[in-house]
Amino acid sequence: MDDLVIMKDQQAVTSSLQVAKTFNKNHRDVLRAVDDLKEGVAQNWADLFYEDTYTHPQNKQQYRIIYMNRDGFTLLAMGFTGKKAIKFKLKYIEAFNKMESHIKTGGFKVPSTMAEALRLAADQQEQIETMKPKANYFDKIMASKSLMITTTIAKDYGMSAKAFNDLLKKLKIQYKLGGIWYLYSKYQDNGWVSSSTRMIDGKPRTLTKWTQKGRVGLYNLLKAHDIVPMIEKLDITTVTIGGQQ
Repeated sequence: MDDLVIMKDQQAVTSSLQVAKTFNKNHRDVLRAVDDLKEGVAQNWADLFYEDTYTHPQNKQQYRIIYMNRDGFTLLAMGFTGKKAIKFKLKYIEAFNKMESHIKTGGFKVPSTMAEALRLAADQQEQIETMKPKANYFDKIMASKSLMITTTIAKDYGMSAKAFNDLLKKLKIQYKLGGIWYLYSKYQDNGWVSSSTRMIDGKPRTLTKWTQKGRVGLYNLLKAHDIVPMIEKLDITTVTIGGQQ
């Protein structure tokens, strides 16, 4: 009975299929009943009902289904009689009330006491402080449109260029060939690096730099291995509430 009412397009609704299941009716009969209502509320039908299709879990065929809001359900349920029908109607009313309340409050419990309000404020502030380092690092990446050498990125992680390159090698992100670092094939076409050849001491030398996209890609890959930039290693131990610590 937990799925009597769902949220669809930011509105509390139920479906003809769920109504049929709850009231122990044939789905075809429920659809027919909704269709019959269309004649009487032709101008307002679209405000009450929404027609769609669903895939049957067994035969994978597409079938008709109609979603309805509280008013649409109320109109339909007027024709359902009997003690069990009344019981299920009350269940639906309760479910609609809960879902509509959930939508209005954004899914959050509204604090009813000062203690709950302070606890909520503390939790929100802690969440904001926890997210700050990550936001700051992404701001840093997105603000830089220029190419970046490995040494600079390595410093973000508190490493030397050699240690950082070795780490990327260990994680199968890049490999070294002829003194030059190359990305493995799965990352080659991601636009992560930009290579150019320059003459240094009279010899051609390939220089590889990381793009903005590459830095974000590295961040996500390293994050998956619990390796984060130094800025995210900040230990936040104090939460400020109302100007007091």
